[in-house]
Amino acid sequence: MKRGALVQLKCAIQHYDWGVSGQTPSAVAELGSLNREEKIDEEKPHAELWMGTHLSGLNVIKETDDSSSHSSSSSLKSHVEANAKETLGEKCLKRFGNDLPFLLKVLSVAKALSIQAHPDKQLAEKLHEEKPHMYKDANHKPEMALAVTEFEAMSGFISEPKEALEKCPELKALTGISLEEMDEMKEDKKAQMKYLFTKVMLAEKEEVAKQVRALVKRLEEAEGKGGNDDERDRLALRLNGQYPDDVGVMCAYLLNYIKLQPGEAVYMAANEPHAYLDGECVEVMATSDNVVRAGLTPKARDTEILCDMLTYKLGKPEVLTGDVIDKNTKRYLPPFDEFELEVISCSKNETAELTVSQGPSILLVKNGKGRLNDDVAIEKGSVVFANANEKMTLISDDGEVSIYRAQVNTRVF
Repeated sequence: MKRGALVQLKCAIQHYDWGVSGQTPSAVAELGSLNREEKIDEEKPHAELWMGTHLSGLNVIKETDDSSSHSSSSSLKSHVEANAKETLGEKCLKRFGNDLPFLLKVLSVAKALSIQAHPDKQLAEKLHEEKPHMYKDANHKPEMALAVTEFEAMSGFISEPKEALEKCPELKALTGISLEEMDEMKEDKKAQMKYLFTKVMLAEKEEVAKQVRALVKRLEEAEGKGGNDDERDRLALRLNGQYPDDVGVMCAYLLNYIKLQPGEAVYMAANEPHAYLDGECVEVMATSDNVVRAGLTPKARDTEILCDMLTYKLGKPEVLTGDVIDKNTKRYLPPFDEFELEVISCSKNETAELTVSQGPSILLVKNGKGRLNDDVAIEKGSVVFANANEKMTLISDDGEVSIYRAQVNTRVF
């Protein structure tokens, strides 16, 4: 059945164990409960709120929501596919096929996520064919995270691999790599890092535990003698407290440790290592749930695949602060075709004309109460899917309205 150009969605909450307890205030719990019009489940962690068409987090159109069946005919995915020319737009349909190319999420992180990377399309197709129980689709998954609170993460490899061995003698003991060996490869630092990282991640579990314990003992003794203000040492201790004796603890010395302030964003291409550590963010990515893990997780790991797939690009990630489009709109533009993110604000009794996209978009109301195109009532927690080429006017009825809007990257058009 054909519906209007704007439809409201009931979205999916993911209760992964690294999420914030339902007894603690969080963006996922608050926005998710408002969106789903249900009480917060205090017995579960609230990790992610999913907005899109991926089958691992089914979104249902509220007008036809049958909570007892959640039939596929009421899903956003079926709506998009059945009316693809109108919902996606001709250029988006031609470029990406008849599915929404991006997935929007809110994350509330209480403890570290896994050391992970997302495969490129070629590897994703191979993994999906070989292990469909682990890799649910055949798509790649570049992504971008915009900090809502101060947001901590590890992202990409440090610039100088040798510094990790100098900083952490337990890494030398674990890998058996000498500084002289690293010097012999000094003309190729990517090769240095691949050699070092692979040795660490593929080390025997018993030897990893032994060296992590030695590291922790050394750092705790240093703290007892007057404190240790080194952020990597403090991070290693923190990671061990969450995942004792895990090889991921050693990654505190191999990956860049970053703190994003609210309004700052970082993006990750395929085959780049990262791990979110603490805080809340809005995340947008290509429509996929493919994750290759190798540490800081109780889930299945594919360590050899991870070590082989990485690009071993060195240096800190680029931090985006957003481009001002107009007085109401700031836009975050990653180098990926599938998505970009806008932050839209509208003061009380103000009207804002939203940018017109030739592709579809999903809008999440962070704060406030108002209307879209005068006749679609929205409030905190509302999620709206908008067809391609839809002209939208935002009207604030009660205080400032703040909206996150995911859409296809404008460079596609």
